Amino acid sequence: MKLFLDIDTQIDFLFPAGALHTPGAERMIAPVARLNRYAAKQGIPLISTMCAHPENADEFRDWAPHCVIGTVGQRKPAATLIEKGARGEQIIVEKNHLDVFTNPEFTPLLDKLGADEFFVYGVFIDYCVGCAITGLLKRAAKVVLVSDASASVDEEKGQAALARFLAAGLELTTIAELTAS
Repeated sequence: MKLFLDIDTQIDFLFPAGALHTPGAERMIAPVARLNRYAAKQGIPLISTMCAHPENADEFRDWAPHCVIGTVGQRKPAATLIEKGARGEQIIVEKNHLDVFTNPEFTPLLDKLGADEFFVYGVFIDYCVGCAITGLLKRAAKVVLVSDASASVDEEKGQAALARFLAAGLELTTIAELTAS
């Protein structure tokens, strides 16, 4: 069974006024919205991860404060949210660390859903998307990155990470390829 995994597409990362905006990241909103709507229409489970940091998060020693719980920057852009009553469900999983697998509820959720194909997209390949890919590959799952709905903070580091993931078994697809069937 397929599962879509929308990683950290939040205002603080995507909008130019966001606390950790990467230039060009705003271009991810439309592709992510398209994939999330497609998942809902097809009845494909969709998990959207969200950074959810307290004001004194350990992560703020390395990064500017971002995605603080309850702030505008922590929200997902409205276009990436699935309307209530849609055929498919959007499950929000919050995390206080780069790696979604640090949330103790995440692995049991994956087990409950029973997916064996994971289509991953969002921000950023060289950070949180990469952590999700690493964890999924450790599960010996089929993991596919939707390349035109994903971005990197640093293109060179993102390409190096992508090469490592491809060598470990990651596959690539595009929105057009994924939604053609």
